[in-house]
Amino acid sequence: MGTKEIDLELENKVIVKAYGNLLKSIRRNLSKADKDLIRKAFQLSLEAHKNMRRKSGEPYILHPLAVAQICAEEIGLGVTSVICALLHDTVEDTDITLDLIRLQFGDKVAIIIDGLTKISGVFDQPDRSIQAENFKKMLLTLSDDVRVILIKLADRLHNMRTLDSMSPKSQLKIASETAYVYAPLAHRLGLYALKSELEDLSTKYLQAENYIFVKNKLNETKIQRNKYIRNFIDPLSEDIQKEGFKFEIKGRPKSIHSILSKMKKQNVTFEEVYDLFAIRIIVDTKEEDSEKSDCWKVYSIVTDHYTPNPDRLRDWVSTPKANGYESLHTTVMGPKGRWVEVQIRSKRMDEIAEKGFAAHWKYKEAGQTQDHGLEGWLSKVREILESPDSTAMEFLDDFKLALYSDEIFVFTPKGDLKKLPAGSTVLDFAFDIHSDLGTKCIGAKLNNKLVPLNHTLNNGDQVEIISSGKQKPNEEWLEFVITAKAKSRIREYFKQIRLKQSAMGKEILERKFKNSKVAFNSEALTILMKHFKLKSVTDLYFQLANETIDRTKLDIESIILAEKNKVPEIPLPSKSKPLPVLPNDAVILSENEANMEYGFAKCCSPIPGDEIFGFITVGEGVKIHRTSCTNALALMSNYGYRIIKAKWANSQNLNQKAFLSSIKVSGIDSVGIVSIITDIISKQLQINMRSISINSNAGMFEGNIVLEVHDTRQLENIMAAIKNSSELITVNRVDLS
Repeated sequence: MGTKEIDLELENKVIVKAYGNLLKSIRRNLSKADKDLIRKAFQLSLEAHKNMRRKSGEPYILHPLAVAQICAEEIGLGVTSVICALLHDTVEDTDITLDLIRLQFGDKVAIIIDGLTKISGVFDQPDRSIQAENFKKMLLTLSDDVRVILIKLADRLHNMRTLDSMSPKSQLKIASETAYVYAPLAHRLGLYALKSELEDLSTKYLQAENYIFVKNKLNETKIQRNKYIRNFIDPLSEDIQKEGFKFEIKGRPKSIHSILSKMKKQNVTFEEVYDLFAIRIIVDTKEEDSEKSDCWKVYSIVTDHYTPNPDRLRDWVSTPKANGYESLHTTVMGPKGRWVEVQIRSKRMDEIAEKGFAAHWKYKEAGQTQDHGLEGWLSKVREILESPDSTAMEFLDDFKLALYSDEIFVFTPKGDLKKLPAGSTVLDFAFDIHSDLGTKCIGAKLNNKLVPLNHTLNNGDQVEIISSGKQKPNEEWLEFVITAKAKSRIREYFKQIRLKQSAMGKEILERKFKNSKVAFNSEALTILMKHFKLKSVTDLYFQLANETIDRTKLDIESIILAEKNKVPEIPLPSKSKPLPVLPNDAVILSENEANMEYGFAKCCSPIPGDEIFGFITVGEGVKIHRTSCTNALALMSNYGYRIIKAKWANSQNLNQKAFLSSIKVSGIDSVGIVSIITDIISKQLQINMRSISINSNAGMFEGNIVLEVHDTRQLENIMAAIKNSSELITVNRVDLS
């Protein structure tokens, strides 16, 4: 027997084992008909993918099997979803047709497979607007059957788990898409375990060094952390048991992504992150009616032992999140002066928290397939999608903002509860109730006090909108509204106004042409556009109607004659836009783009030692960004085809070259504080400062210093020296503005 035959035999054993594991993971008694359908789907997928292999070299069939297992085991979906997961790539990648799937498995499976096939091309478009249009289509499919997006999330999770076998460029692109859209979608659908893993896996490729650093730190502190958790839990377990509750207590570290976000946001070290772990208490309550009171009883026991932080109490038991999440969160002061987050929930709530809306179906009566909260959210998504003004690009940006937003609960004058994203204003609330009310809103009575329409709402506010028939939307409104619905309606209003004014401007111009006895054609219009330096004919019409262009002084005949008599300029040899003076051998680009000019992006000002990538711009060569740049996720997920691999050269000359970097210093103002900072930089470390600006107010100071440094190590040494010089100073790196 040859080597190849032994490999095939081993592979067949792996495939059979994976299929067996899938059947075990479907946690229900499968009927014979269900088993037959799953086997039929498996065999069809096996046959369709028989000659295909993944980038890792393994048989392709292992991918649909893994996706189906995630659907069953980690999301809790049923037989229909398992069948669809097994077949999800067949229509796109093989000769299997949608008609064949409909014939063998019925309409429902065919509709879901069709949805999954449409989604697959969303992020692989060379043009961002096409990509955004596809994203809109994906969400329309989502509102037809949520299982489409749940299976797609399972597919993405398995791809992320096996991303090591992809090229570095593909890793960046796929990880960015995941962090930009898929993790927020999982969050919005209540799949918290899946969302955390997607975020961690994205971080693994987008911030490799930081990821490894935190992972190693968590491993180093594991024994000590577990000991602390046991000491924290023991007294609680005893008292909860005395109350007669059946319960389970779990202690777990926060996700790597969450820890890194806290370190960056709060500008603290790993050791200073105060709630590195969370304790979860799951009460096995049989009666749904007593869940809430049982959670509060357990909360009372916890706070008898440990002092709670009053600002950190979150009650999602009384008012669940829109994605169905129910839990009681508190942060308490544990032993040794450490803050610990405690989550208290029932067994039902925990399953919903882990598996999102898929778990709701288990608890609904027959015939009910979706939760009201999800239906409400999807209806809002559909409303925005169907708005005539909602351009794909604007929608993608607005929707992205809405995905991750925390929620606040506010009340109408009649006491009806409304859920809005945190940071919503009075105007957002008005548009949420009705578009007409939003366009006529002039302010509100908030808890019986008058407030303006840009006033930010808080939890528990009671809002009565005040409107006026004379009110009209203002373009400044777009600067403070945050909901997609409000933004969409305001833009729609101004688009309609612009269209009306443009039509009026066209009429004015046609009359002008007629009076001047000049032909009204595209050539003449192009000459006028050039003359007034406008981008489109619509802008020309609009400015005439608006009187930005003085129609009384508009001499069409003279403008056209002057343009035609112009002596054409002899073009100089073409040169690309000059790039700033930069070290020309600092960065090595991938082979295909090795000869392209490059510059460093001002938004994140990378320096040697930073993890970087190249982005091909229009007219400015390649821009080098840090992978942790605030714009990186959007660039990599939306323009993946323009991302190129880049790395710092190991040139000895590189250490002699200076790069600009900026740090922010702040703290308690005291005599000589500026002198301490400048002495460390200039005298002790002999680093050149390009600029320094420090302001003092109410006993605090804050300032920015732009430095010339050689690499990240040197920058970190400077920051450490300043930080160690005084407990009154904090320092962190910021992007050059």
